[in-house]
Amino acid sequence: TNKPIHLGHIRNILLGWSTSKILAYCGYDVIRTQIINDRGIAICKSMLAWQKYGKGERPGPGGMKGDHLVGKYYIRFEKEFAQEYAAWQTGPDAEQIYLERKDRSVSPEAFFKAYKNEYFNEHSQLGKEAKDMLLSWEAKDEAILSLWRMMNQWVYDGFEATYDALGVEFDSVYYESDTYLLGKDIIQQGLESGHFYRQEDGSVWVDLEDAGLDKKILLRSDGTSVYMTQDLGTAQKRYMDYGTEKMIYVVADEQDYHFKVLFEILKKLGEPYAEGLYHLSYGMVDLPSGRMKSREGTVVDADDLIAEVVEVVRKSSCERGELDDLHEDAKEDIYEKIAMAALKFFILKVNPRKRMTFNPEESVDIQGQTGPYIQNAYVRIQSVLRKLDYPGQNVEGGYESLDQNEIELIRGLLNFPGEVEKAAAGYDPSVIANYAYDLAKKFHKFYHEVRILNADTHAARNFRLKLSRSVADVLEKSMNLLGIQMPERM
Repeated sequence: TNKPIHLGHIRNILLGWSTSKILAYCGYDVIRTQIINDRGIAICKSMLAWQKYGKGERPGPGGMKGDHLVGKYYIRFEKEFAQEYAAWQTGPDAEQIYLERKDRSVSPEAFFKAYKNEYFNEHSQLGKEAKDMLLSWEAKDEAILSLWRMMNQWVYDGFEATYDALGVEFDSVYYESDTYLLGKDIIQQGLESGHFYRQEDGSVWVDLEDAGLDKKILLRSDGTSVYMTQDLGTAQKRYMDYGTEKMIYVVADEQDYHFKVLFEILKKLGEPYAEGLYHLSYGMVDLPSGRMKSREGTVVDADDLIAEVVEVVRKSSCERGELDDLHEDAKEDIYEKIAMAALKFFILKVNPRKRMTFNPEESVDIQGQTGPYIQNAYVRIQSVLRKLDYPGQNVEGGYESLDQNEIELIRGLLNFPGEVEKAAAGYDPSVIANYAYDLAKKFHKFYHEVRILNADTHAARNFRLKLSRSVADVLEKSMNLLGIQMPERM
C-alpha cells in the first residue's frame, strides 16, 4: 500500500482473474482472494515522507486519487534518501569505509551503489526514522497506527476504483498486518519442534540445504518480521478459512525462489495443504521505452494506462464516424469495452512465463492479433443476424456438401472444450486467448469467401446462420473467460 496499481500489477490481476474464471468454468469451487502487503518498511517510507513533507495534503474532489497520493510520497522518500546518501558519500565516514572495504578493482561509484542498503540500515537518518516508525507500529503506538490506517484507507479506495475499471472483484481479502502475527506463532512452534533455530543475535532461521536450497531468515534479531513470516501466516489462514485443496499464488517471477522456500518450509512443518501449493509465476511487463521502476517514479499507473487506451479507441472510432448515430453514453460504453478488450487480450495472449512489452497502439489494431479483432468477428455476426428475422430453425435436407471454410469453423468449435481443459490444467489463459483469435480468424475468412444471407439455397443460408451464431457464442464464452465483454457494435 505504498503505491498505486501499475502496469505490472495489471498483468497480475488479469492472470489471476482469468485463471479463476477458467477453473470455475471447469467445475472447480474457486475462492478469489487478494493478499495486501499493508505493513513493513516500504509502507513506513511513504508514511514518513507524508509526515515530513506532506503539509496535510489529502485526496478528495479535485485532488489526487488516494493511491496516487501515497505513491507520490513513497517516491519523495526515495528522492530525499538519494540526496542524503549522495551527500554522505562526500564525507569522511564514507571515505574511511571505502578505504577499509574496497576491492582495488571496484570503482567508488560501483562500491557505493552496492553499499546502498547497508547505508540505509547502518548510517541513514531517514532510514533510522523509517525503521523506528516500523518498530513503533509493531509496538502498537496509537499515533503511528492512526496515520497508517488513514493512509492505507486512501490506497484501498483508490484500488477499488481501479478494480471496478478492470471488472474484477474478490471473495476475500487478507492483510499482512494480520497474518504476520500468525506467522510469528508458526515460527515459535517451529522453534519448539526443532525445525527452526535461533542465532546468537536473536534472529530465527531455517536450514533448507537438504532440499537444495539455503538457510533462510524468518525473524529479524529485533523481533520484526520479514516477508516469509507473514507468508507462512497467510498460507495457514487461507487453509483454516476454506480447507482448500490447492492454493495458487499469482506473483511475478522475481519471487520464484521465495516461493520455493515458502513451500519447502511448509512441507518441513508437515502442513496438510503443503502439497497443494502452486506458484503461477509470470514475467515482468515492460514498455517500449524499457523497464519500469516504482521507487524512481517511472511506472505507468493502471488508471493512466486505462485512460490512454480508451482515448486511443475513442479517437479511432470518431475518425471512422461509425457510431455517430448513438447517444454519447452508449458510445462511451462501447469505447470502454473495446479498450478493455485491447488491454486485457494483449496481456493475456502471452504465456505467463514470458516477459512481455505492452504497446497501447498495437493493442487496439483491429487487423492484428488483438481483442478488438476478435470483437469485430462477433460484431459482424450480430450484424448479419440483425438483417434477418432468424428463428433458428432446424436445418432440413438439401445441404449435404460442406465448404472447406465451414469445415474449419466446425473443427474450431469442437476444439473449445479441450482448449479450456488445457488452459485450466496449465493455469494459462493464453491458451484461450490464442484459441479465440484463431477461431475469429477462421470466421473472418469464412465471412469474406462464403455467401451467408445470399446463399444458393435456403438450407445453406440457414446452416450458415446457425454456424455463425455458434461461432459468436463460443467467441463470447472464450472472451468472457478472459474477463472481456463483447459489444454489439463497433
